[in-house]
Amino acid sequence: MNKYWNLIWIGVVFEVGWVTGLKHANSWWTWVLTIVAIYVSMHLLIVASSKLPVGTSYAVFTGSGAALTVLLEMVVFHEPFNPIKIVLILVLLTGVIGLKAVTKEPKQKGDQF
Repeated sequence: MNKYWNLIWIGVVFEVGWVTGLKHANSWWTWVLTIVAIYVSMHLLIVASSKLPVGTSYAVFTGSGAALTVLLEMVVFHEPFNPIKIVLILVLLTGVIGLKAVTKEPKQKGDQF
């Protein structure tokens, strides 16, 4: 099952890319990269969700993506730093980690990618 969680994490990276691209794309090639990132992130989420609990995988995917997007905006694009944002990101990540920790993964024969 770890390989499917790894797909979720890779998908999160692409999610951050396309969300950032929606705001900052300003030429045809940055829009192409944004569209590719949308496809890759959603494809990886769908593949991973075929073997993981859908609710948990989606919560981890969107929660982690949102947290990383906010951090990226503050660090790279100089979005104003707000300590409350950091506290809320930590609360969000605590929930995501908690969901992943308490979710039991079903044992399946023939787990193939």
